[in-house]
Amino acid sequence: MNQVDHLSCQEKKILLEKYAHLTVKVGANVQKNQLVVIRSSVNCFEFVRELVKASYEVGARKVIVEWSDEYVQKEHYMHASDETVKEVPEYVVNKHHYFVQEKACLISISSPTPGLMKDVDPTKVQMAQVASQEKIGFFRNFTMNNETQWVVVAYPTKEWAMKVFPNESEEVAFNHLLVAILEASRVRIDNDPVKEWMIHMDQLAKHNQILNQYHFAKLHFKNQFGTDLEVQLVDEHIWGGGGEYSQDHVYFAPNIPTEETFTMPHSQGVNGKVVATKPLNYQGKLIEDFYLVFKDGKVIDFDAKKEKETLKSLLNTDEGSSRLGEVALISHQSPISNMNILFYNTLFDENASSHLALGNAYTMNIQNGNQLSIDELKKKGYNKSMVHVDFMFGSADMNIQGITKEGKEITIFENGNFVF
Repeated sequence: MNQVDHLSCQEKKILLEKYAHLTVKVGANVQKNQLVVIRSSVNCFEFVRELVKASYEVGARKVIVEWSDEYVQKEHYMHASDETVKEVPEYVVNKHHYFVQEKACLISISSPTPGLMKDVDPTKVQMAQVASQEKIGFFRNFTMNNETQWVVVAYPTKEWAMKVFPNESEEVAFNHLLVAILEASRVRIDNDPVKEWMIHMDQLAKHNQILNQYHFAKLHFKNQFGTDLEVQLVDEHIWGGGGEYSQDHVYFAPNIPTEETFTMPHSQGVNGKVVATKPLNYQGKLIEDFYLVFKDGKVIDFDAKKEKETLKSLLNTDEGSSRLGEVALISHQSPISNMNILFYNTLFDENASSHLALGNAYTMNIQNGNQLSIDELKKKGYNKSMVHVDFMFGSADMNIQGITKEGKEITIFENGNFVF
């Protein structure tokens, strides 16, 4: 498999079958007679066919594929009126109500084209996002609150591959990216990825267990790039990562790959400066070399060398988009980090580095969070927003101190890695 430029059709078929079974059996953990919804770009049709087949093999009642195309979406933003962009037809709303009523399992394939939307007015994208959240935000809550199983996986496109490997031919770049995605997901010709994933999730669970035992009041992050940030954690916070349970007690893995252990920051308790260490691909635009300054939980200053207006648009989406909803810890010495590949895709780059998320928090990260009302959650420090956008700030020299409620300092990270 080192000669990825000569990846044979048979090898590719075997790998995609393994990847599909991992996604269906471990990621989504599709249950017998369950409705499955697959969201994918038209470019990923080969992998989608394997996912459909694997879903039916484990007993899915029905599989619905929702196709999309970023180029079509770009033309829509470029030419449609503001009023048209904000339209969310009733049939779309009804469809999502049907998915919720049926407790559909969701499989989403990430296959971005970095930079494709660079000529699109960010306010127009924001209009569409706000309108969509108002009409079908309930479906996003349905998944984020783990009312069902859901998983995000990735599949390459030639455009994405050429961005990651610009000096290769299209075919070689595509194969390189495919193999890198599969390696990061623990899928190889000679292994059992399902078995490896169960072991991996057990290891992440051990990190969660140790962090949960400390009940830290806050975390202090510091590195040579300029990050000096204190993040207060909500009372009764829960560290999660790896495998999760749906509200029907079905164990699933929402992200493949994943290396993180994460929890809920207090929406009013973040102070200091954080400097991003990787570009952020947001709505088809690459935000590069940026920093954020927080006071009492809110971003009060920011800058970016590229796509500053896009970052501004993100921060101004709503009240919660300028506050944090997640803090995630990942050792610098991790499989994806060790590849030394900039994927230009948050699903992978976030798993190469500790990261923070602007926007909505996960209710699972607080005790009994799924049973509390939004008002009750907010009183505890929960951040509510229509966005949830991860950005990376980890580094090889990152030091993290956990501060207990009694004021005791415990070293969590030293030189970029967990000390336990």
